[in-house]
Amino acid sequence: MLLMAAGAERMTGAMRTLEAAFLIGVEGVTEVWLVRHADCYQDMADGADPPLSALGRMQADMLAERLRDLEHAAVYSSPYRRALETARAITDDVNIDDRLVEMDMEIGDDGGFEFKEPPSGVVERMSAAINEIVLAHAGRRVIVVAHGAAMIMYLTHVLRLEPGQLRFLPYYTSVNVVRVLGDRQMVSTLGDTSHLE
Repeated sequence: MLLMAAGAERMTGAMRTLEAAFLIGVEGVTEVWLVRHADCYQDMADGADPPLSALGRMQADMLAERLRDLEHAAVYSSPYRRALETARAITDDVNIDDRLVEMDMEIGDDGGFEFKEPPSGVVERMSAAINEIVLAHAGRRVIVVAHGAAMIMYLTHVLRLEPGQLRFLPYYTSVNVVRVLGDRQMVSTLGDTSHLE
């Protein structure tokens, strides 16, 4: 009630200022669509660099259908097979960037993941790759196909959280959007899988 008493014009102005602070509707913003690769684990036979599973190929096709009419300047991918196959469902013109790989990890004796690469290293390489992509495609939309843990580290950094504080696992082919303008970065979407529904 109190907010509305301030007047419609002031309220509208305040909302536009808030939106601009989060890079919504701002001229020159680059939209980076961070996409986790499609499933490769169902019926997996090769653990080193597995291809997409049948489920994964279906997920990649559904993602490609979602993006078919969405204007984007370029598609980038990790060199790992599961990411490349996901990206190539979108287009044959894929830019490969070795810095978009998954975190270095092993499976421990207890069946859990043991991360061998420090979070700061992941943030450094992911940020460097994304900063270069943004410079190359300023003011446009770019699709970046990468991996779950590496994306979580990067998104944690953008959200200014400490490693381990973002309780989030991006599902296969989920879309996570980061808006970038200069040195400003804002997360606008986390874990969007509407194309799979």
